[in-house]
Amino acid sequence: MTEREAYIGFASFPGIGPQRFKLLVDYFGSAEKAWTQPEKTLVGIGLGPSLPGKFHAFRTSFSSAAYEKELLRQEIKVITRIDDKYPVQLKEIADPPIALFVKGILDTSRISLIGVVGTRKPTSYGRQITVQLTRELVSAGLGIVSGMARGIDSVAHRTCLEARGYSVAVLGCGVDIVYPP
Repeated sequence: MTEREAYIGFASFPGIGPQRFKLLVDYFGSAEKAWTQPEKTLVGIGLGPSLPGKFHAFRTSFSSAAYEKELLRQEIKVITRIDDKYPVQLKEIADPPIALFVKGILDTSRISLIGVVGTRKPTSYGRQITVQLTRELVSAGLGIVSGMARGIDSVAHRTCLEARGYSVAVLGCGVDIVYPP
């Protein structure tokens, strides 16, 4: 297993997020070394009593190559923290995602992004202002980033696309699940 494959494996395992991943990499020196540690060692560094067993079962059946092949079949790319295309801005936050699962084109080097988020149940005034602000931001050359949730997020994305802007949706559910429909 390569370092990149270990990143993909950790990013795919529920229960190890950015903070636990950092703990593992800091302790063992690399994701690849952390991936191969015995269950007993993982219990000893503070992952709790049950997570190491679940992780051991996961990694014995996980194939990074097969997983990436399936993602590519669905037109989903994986960008890990160690890949050149990983956004520099994300590397600067306290707990950057281990990997990004991207459908479409992620090119943060060509455009500045601004977040537009809000309530899921906006008033008509809230929708009107979101449309106005989003159009102005797009015409100023900014891309829109939001969570694609119902309400203000959806209004911002839809308006951005109508204005032929660059829209980035950060999904809490994964790129293989379209929500909201």
